[in-house]
Amino acid sequence: MTLLAVSALLCAMTITTLGAALEPHVFSKFSSCPCAWTQFQDRCFIYVPKAMTWAEAQVMIRSNCQSMRANLASVRSFAEYTAIQSLTAIDRYRNTWIGASDAQQDRFWFWSDGTPFTYTNWCPYQPDHRHTGTYGPNGPYCIQMNFGVGKCWDDGECKAVFPSICAKKVLG
Repeated sequence: MTLLAVSALLCAMTITTLGAALEPHVFSKFSSCPCAWTQFQDRCFIYVPKAMTWAEAQVMIRSNCQSMRANLASVRSFAEYTAIQSLTAIDRYRNTWIGASDAQQDRFWFWSDGTPFTYTNWCPYQPDHRHTGTYGPNGPYCIQMNFGVGKCWDDGECKAVFPSICAKKVLG
């Protein structure tokens, strides 16, 4: 019983800490998401502040997205991007990995969860890594959000280290 009470208290503290930076109207008040995750529409999201490479954030180490039965977040609309972005407010909107890369084929962007790549929020003059039409010496490239003044998308080297956003379907 004590363990259950401590667990509930820790969950509430995590939610309170993460929720303090969120706009109250953006996310569902009654969530079908695990503790510390935030629901928006039909998916649950969590901000992972630990800086990792894109691949580490997706699959390679403990506390990555796949270890939580999730993927790096795909973005399907501006409303969803705004909701996801609000999760990074707790960390001053740092550059943050989301789930797209062109690692499979240069110039073709794919979401790691298989979602069709239809919505974009590129910063002006982005993506800019294709000066020769092939990967540069530092490619492949992955998408980081919160780039520059516009807090939009930039194609960064996948080996750079940033926090990340994971997503999974609502439990149900």
